[in-house]
Amino acid sequence: MTAHDEIEMKRLYWHSRRGMLELDVLLVPFLQEAYPGLDEADKARYRQLLECEDQDMFGWFMQREEPQDPDLRRIVRMIVDRVQPS
Repeated sequence: MTAHDEIEMKRLYWHSRRGMLELDVLLVPFLQEAYPGLDEADKARYRQLLECEDQDMFGWFMQREEPQDPDLRRIVRMIVDRVQPS
């Protein structure tokens, strides 16, 4: 891992900590365990997800609703499937 990659992971770690425990327990482990193995498109989707509002993410992860954006829908599904395999 390059110095740039380490800096990026630290930045993403802090953005993944949302202050809402329900989100933290999904996002932080996903970042640490799955994110490094994602392709660049999925990494971009994760970064896009971090720009969303906590309340929106909470609804998506609790499967009360789905994101309208297909890219966001894909990354949300990947995160949910890690903790709740089908």
